[in-house]
Amino acid sequence: MQLNQWPQAMRPREKLMANGAGSLSDAELLAIFLRTGLPGCNVVDLAQQLLADFGTLSELISAPKQEFCQAKGLGSAKYVQLQAVMEMARRVLAAQLRRDTVMDSTESAKRYAAAELAQHANEMFALLLLDSQHRLIEFKTLFQGTINQASVYPRVIVQTVLAANAAAVILCHNHPSGIAEPSNADIQITQRIQDALALVDVTVLDHLVVTQGHVVSMAERQLI
Repeated sequence: MQLNQWPQAMRPREKLMANGAGSLSDAELLAIFLRTGLPGCNVVDLAQQLLADFGTLSELISAPKQEFCQAKGLGSAKYVQLQAVMEMARRVLAAQLRRDTVMDSTESAKRYAAAELAQHANEMFALLLLDSQHRLIEFKTLFQGTINQASVYPRVIVQTVLAANAAAVILCHNHPSGIAEPSNADIQITQRIQDALALVDVTVLDHLVVTQGHVVSMAERQLI
């Protein structure tokens, strides 16, 4: 059945207007992004098929460019459009975080780190640089690695912190494997960074391990 033959209350756009975006399923949200279906396949059915092919909405959004563009109903124009939407979302989140008077919420830091790091296919290591009141100065990506590791150098971290005149930091890195549990190597490098920054009176407040859909706080696990 064509979408224009559905009852208005069931159509994704009308449903969003009436009840808000949170009322929509993943397929309905994706259908609004796609805008049109294919011959013999309405846009909601196409969205459901794409989700079945990729596994989840998160996996579709983070799919490599070539895989995304080759999927039925997508292509390079949709890829560019999606990247623009994701970047706008990241910038809005960054602006909201900078407006916070004090960065005293682990959940805010988790959301920010996830927005910046969750979609990367390679391991990335970054810092949330904070002032003496724990307000955000800058989010800084320092190291990039292979599929499962990044070389992290405490000396570079100290230099970055001093250049920003930061008083505290939150360490962040992603696990492309999808397993958010901190490894022994994560715990060891965190201690080394803590020791190095203690020499310049800078506090490590947390180390966040990011995967798609989940972020683990090492401070909450009492690993810091």
